[in-house]
Amino acid sequence: MSKPVRVYLDNAATSWPKPESVYEAVDRYQRDLGAPTSRSAYREAAESEREIQNARHAIARLLGVADPHRIIFTLNGTDSLNVAIHGLVRPGDHVVTSVCDHNSVLRPLRWLEENHDVRVTRVGCDRAGLLDPDDVCSALRADTRLVALSHASNVTGTIQPLDEIGGFLRDHPALFLIDAAQTIGHRPVLVEQLHVDLVAAPGHKALLGPLGTGVLYIGPKAEHEIRSVRQGGTGTQSEQDRQPDSLPDKLESGNHNVLGIFGLAAGVQYVNERGITAIEEHGRRLTQQLLAGLQEVPLLRVLGPDSIDLRVPVVSFTIDGYDPQEVCVALDSAHRVQTRGGFHCAPLIHEAIGTAASGGTVRLSTGPFTTSEEIDAAISAVTEIASTPLIS
Repeated sequence: MSKPVRVYLDNAATSWPKPESVYEAVDRYQRDLGAPTSRSAYREAAESEREIQNARHAIARLLGVADPHRIIFTLNGTDSLNVAIHGLVRPGDHVVTSVCDHNSVLRPLRWLEENHDVRVTRVGCDRAGLLDPDDVCSALRADTRLVALSHASNVTGTIQPLDEIGGFLRDHPALFLIDAAQTIGHRPVLVEQLHVDLVAAPGHKALLGPLGTGVLYIGPKAEHEIRSVRQGGTGTQSEQDRQPDSLPDKLESGNHNVLGIFGLAAGVQYVNERGITAIEEHGRRLTQQLLAGLQEVPLLRVLGPDSIDLRVPVVSFTIDGYDPQEVCVALDSAHRVQTRGGFHCAPLIHEAIGTAASGGTVRLSTGPFTTSEEIDAAISAVTEIASTPLIS
């Protein structure tokens, strides 16, 4: 009897598989170059530096940014958000965020509340996980330093109306930081269109790079406000013992994860070449197929908006009487369908959508290499599990 084929539907956590060019780029760096950047003049070091700059240009192009030096490389999306939040928020400041946000935003802000007298307003959402722009705007105060919001929920897949919120913030002194972890690489994320000052994102999700990579866009309004949260060697101005004040060196201390950025550059190149429009349409088609199939499963409730136009390729559901973690274990062990269950590091939204008491949700998330046949296999597996009582 042959084993079931692996069906990977956890792309909201990290994308898999990667384009072949990503594997090749990482291997090439490790085998042929192996040199740090910005620190040496020999050929391999210069080539490593060129690839780092190529990656900056590619990500800047994806965001519609003219100056690639505004793209900062970080350890991951969480690191990008921490660099932004801790670099901008001062003791006594006011910050606006939402119940839809990830712990990568919620936890730094809670720490600042408890340790630095920072006041935080957490805006609520509706049962589909959608924010009302008026609620965000009403939360603003004269001393609001930062508005930090997720572009799309990693639980419900709900795309937030950030263009409307950003348009209002143009006339307010507060800086606007967005967590684009679930959107960049899936759909357009253009800083001018969204009127944002900072964009934080991981490199290992829809940008298709390796784990251990992240990016942070710093806009003109934020450039001189943000402080460096780490100081150290940058390979530039080494005769001084003060951190450089110019981007990107202001926020990039220590050696880069060069092999990771090589892979990230290849991933972003794939995204740019395939095209955001094509990738977005692929995700929409598979998400629509998934939603249609799951809606036929008895006792199953899909969370999030009804409209496909308001979703990224993330679908969460609950099955009455079933623990989400048990469902995920059964999906993998019996069918090799790989998903994620629980709170997805976003606890407050589960209170808002009514899934906290049941232990969160089961989440399925597609990527650019997910096939229609894999979606059919997942729907069949969920249907079978929902019709078979789990042994407690």
